[in-house]
Amino acid sequence: MDLSTYKSSDKKNGGQLKTTTWGALIAFALLLAALGLTGHISHPFGNAQVIETAANNFPEQATALRSTSSVSHDAGYNRGALSGSPTFQPLFQLHQNGGISGKSSALANGSSVQQQASSAGRKDPSAQQEPGTGMASGGAVNPQTLIAAKIAPDLQGIDPTKPVDVIVQFKRTAASSDLSADGATVKSNLNLINAQLVTVQGSNLNSLASHSDVAYISPNRKVRGAMDPVVIAVNADIAYADGWNGTGVGVAIIDSGVGYVDDLNSDGNASPSRVVYNQSFVPGDTSTADAYGHGTHVAGIVAGNAYDSTSLQTYANQYRGIAPEANIIALRVLDGTGASVDSAVIAAIQQAIALQSTYNIRVINLSLSRGVFESYTLDPLCQAVESAWQAGIVVVAAAGNMGEYNGAGTQGYATIGAPGNDPYVITVGATNTHGSGTQAAQTVTSYSSKGPTTFDHVVKPDLVAPGNAVVSLLASPNTALITEYPSLAVFPCNSSGTNCGSQNGPANYMTMSGTSMATPVVSGVAALLVQQNPSLTPDQVKARLMKTAWKGFGQYTTATDLGSGVTYTIEQDMFAVGAGAVDASAALANTDLAPAAMGSAMSPTVVYDSANGTVTVTGAPGTVWTNPNVWGNSVVWGNSVVWGNSVVWGNSVVWGNSVVWGNSVVWGNSVVWGN
Repeated sequence: MDLSTYKSSDKKNGGQLKTTTWGALIAFALLLAALGLTGHISHPFGNAQVIETAANNFPEQATALRSTSSVSHDAGYNRGALSGSPTFQPLFQLHQNGGISGKSSALANGSSVQQQASSAGRKDPSAQQEPGTGMASGGAVNPQTLIAAKIAPDLQGIDPTKPVDVIVQFKRTAASSDLSADGATVKSNLNLINAQLVTVQGSNLNSLASHSDVAYISPNRKVRGAMDPVVIAVNADIAYADGWNGTGVGVAIIDSGVGYVDDLNSDGNASPSRVVYNQSFVPGDTSTADAYGHGTHVAGIVAGNAYDSTSLQTYANQYRGIAPEANIIALRVLDGTGASVDSAVIAAIQQAIALQSTYNIRVINLSLSRGVFESYTLDPLCQAVESAWQAGIVVVAAAGNMGEYNGAGTQGYATIGAPGNDPYVITVGATNTHGSGTQAAQTVTSYSSKGPTTFDHVVKPDLVAPGNAVVSLLASPNTALITEYPSLAVFPCNSSGTNCGSQNGPANYMTMSGTSMATPVVSGVAALLVQQNPSLTPDQVKARLMKTAWKGFGQYTTATDLGSGVTYTIEQDMFAVGAGAVDASAALANTDLAPAAMGSAMSPTVVYDSANGTVTVTGAPGTVWTNPNVWGNSVVWGNSVVWGNSVVWGNSVVWGNSVVWGNSVVWGNSVVWGN
């Protein structure tokens, strides 16, 4: 949502907030094989869950059913603005619209998770294989070894004095088995796998396993939800499976502060926190707490490790960030209402540069924006981000949320905010995955600002990323955003994942939309690239991300604003989607290197020829875009560069030197409740 110094009395119609040991394992496996158990142990092949959001606000939100590969399962996740003043705004929306013409998303309500037992080696499907001796003829096995082999490894070392729920699988049928003499209480029968769910004291597990008809005992393990669609849509789950997680990379979040929450701690929720530095630049306010709630949400998209949604409570999905081992440098510039000024942001950028070597700061995330009032060559904020770029820090900035604005008849064109208008930085627009988590399901949101930039006519945005109905970290239940909009809270579910709500515990996550949410997705992917190759310069990161972006957008899409009911037809051209949607896996697999020199990946400019209604894309001398074989327009921008039916071609306001939004309060009251 774009922020404002004003509040509308009607929030439903555009009002918004005030601002914008391998050996042991092998031996164990061999023993299991000798006992005939390898064809018996169950393997989950996948699951489907519905992402839990505020249902009243997000009626069409859905998560597609995804199946996991053995690799991804073992890894523990699924594939499947302003009125003439320089006030900053975080760029997020509070509501989503699920309606997209000609498209539908499968709602996974009440979906079940099944575990299938392998039938390999079984002759009778109603009977388990009888364990063998595990020894050659004439050999002997210690009975205790046989008993131990029947107990799952994650039950070893449990407290013997406490009860534990376990699944006891039998060789034939559970009906004739009686475990009560061992203190076991049956909770339910699992006839599908000839098993029972029982509660038993930890000290009695060996006794249970000594029964000749017991095949295997395992804990009643929690079934994790599917990975959040945002991570899947940008192939960050593949990157994670390949070992790229942001370890050692520092990302500076210049925002409203970052809270010390579980998902930003080290693995297992252990100290220390990965928020390694905190400082406030808010005039007259030294507190580093995230009073507003925006910065923590942004930080979670970059680096949340999903502890709360995988270990603490049951959630519909795993809310993991793109680079879940990265460190966060929290530089607070937005106050409790989400407002800031140029000087605060510039001071924070200056501090990020000063702390660069201390915390290996390689990325700055700016999920905020303000209006453009002069060329980027004169704008002090743009000059500040260029200094960070020159220092070797990748700067990622939000495009803005002015895509629906038509006050000057431009249909949202030429509304990129600062510092996203600077040609050096990576500017990010927002897409909607429609809850599918499928890369090809993405469409540009109606609110995502479009290029070219005012005054300089720079091709922007550079990339787009999922930014609609994104679930990420909630700083605390007392932050301004969640206090005013409690429906944004995402609550945990019951143990089966079928019923989610406040009755199951406090919310640790919240849902927001906007280019503010898309920006940290790209910041996270940038962190993965510099983890993989620390020698990459900012320009090399930018060029590679743009070249490897997914470019399969259709020419047109539609989206409806929930508040007004207006349906927008959006041309998904280069000024809306840039070079395409960021793809973490593709970027990490690519080896193309742009020149290391600063400016080699400056975004090109465009010139409009009114005589024939054509637009020419021109790369500055020395930039990669002048190399047609590797970095040419058709390679980097795909088909979107040649589309030319947009209103932008014939609008003199876009190609002039005036501020498109004039003196109207468009940055303050331009909230769009759509997608």
